[in-house]
Amino acid sequence: MINLASRDILHSWGKFVFTGAGLGLLIGVTLTMAGVYRGMVDDARAMIDNAGADLWVVQQDTLGPYAEPSSIHDDVARDLLGQAGVLAVGNVAYLTMQIQQQGGKDVRVMLVGIEQGLPGEPAYLVAGRPITHTHYEALADIKTGLTLGERIQIRRHAYTVVGITQRMVSSSGDPMVFVPLKDAQEVQFLKDNDALLNERARTALNPAFNRVPGLLDTVLAGQASSHMVNAVLVRIKAGHDVQEVASQIRRWKHLQAYSREQMEEILVAKLIATSAKQIFMFLVILSIVSAAIVAFIIYTMTMNKIREIAVLKLVGAGNQTISGMILQQALGLGLIGFVVGKTAATLWAPLFPKYVLLIPGDAIRGFILVMLMCSLASIFAIRAALKIDPATAIGG
Repeated sequence: MINLASRDILHSWGKFVFTGAGLGLLIGVTLTMAGVYRGMVDDARAMIDNAGADLWVVQQDTLGPYAEPSSIHDDVARDLLGQAGVLAVGNVAYLTMQIQQQGGKDVRVMLVGIEQGLPGEPAYLVAGRPITHTHYEALADIKTGLTLGERIQIRRHAYTVVGITQRMVSSSGDPMVFVPLKDAQEVQFLKDNDALLNERARTALNPAFNRVPGLLDTVLAGQASSHMVNAVLVRIKAGHDVQEVASQIRRWKHLQAYSREQMEEILVAKLIATSAKQIFMFLVILSIVSAAIVAFIIYTMTMNKIREIAVLKLVGAGNQTISGMILQQALGLGLIGFVVGKTAATLWAPLFPKYVLLIPGDAIRGFILVMLMCSLASIFAIRAALKIDPATAIGG
């Protein structure tokens, strides 16, 4: 039995394929938007996993250190080591900023101050070695484009990249650069030289500091150093309950402690919630536009074959035959569009500045949605085709 749909497609296969490819690009954009959202969630979870902590201890009544500013003294870490169930602690400082590469190119990164061998340090490197000096060495994520041995300028000092990491990014997708904690404290909390000179002059003029011998020198020394961090990362001993340890820290240390699950909830449900809603609205709009375009294409393709359909009716073709031909063409168009869209999304996803995560589940749902849209669109085309009067169509 002759397949009328395939014969008709072969008769004008170029037009059919190019129409499917155009539809595919629109489908590819829709899949990419879903991938952008998936990438944002994966970046947030990767940041939590890379911290290597069971608890995040931050300033009381804050959601810090990623969602809100948090500032606590670095000696809190020593106090937490005496807490029952605590295995290891590490001070960390976070700061999103622009750094300067050789040649003057700026790169936006999240600067992370870490203590060697403690929670917060990258678990693995793809090249180079860990930080071994207390100053002016850095680990950079591969996404920064930095290379081993390259010198980067961070505020007043130059740092040498000694190691390269991978998938170390912030929740907003900015690659991380790790430096020793003391350097990060200086970058984040200390003032520049001119501001320090002005502050010292202002302090020296205060008569209250001149009444006690040595008090002025002590105050001035304190202005030249910083002992603040954004969070303390805590690892819990095996067999101890994370929530119980967190409850003790909140009760006795007057600090806020978040578990891994709570921190993930903060990042996903609060920090990127607005962006997620915006992407969802784009997906809804793209789906509506795609459905309208599919319906228009299939209807137009059918109406362009009025004479052919009229001839089929005259030679005895039934409604079922005509309906099957239109449905098969609609599904074929959807299949071509989905293949082109999935291929395009896969090829251009790595070119995006932020991580785009394409998962098989979204592809399957997208395929089902495309086939459903084509099937529904073919219904309107079939109704129009069945109303064609052969005498009028041929005679006109």
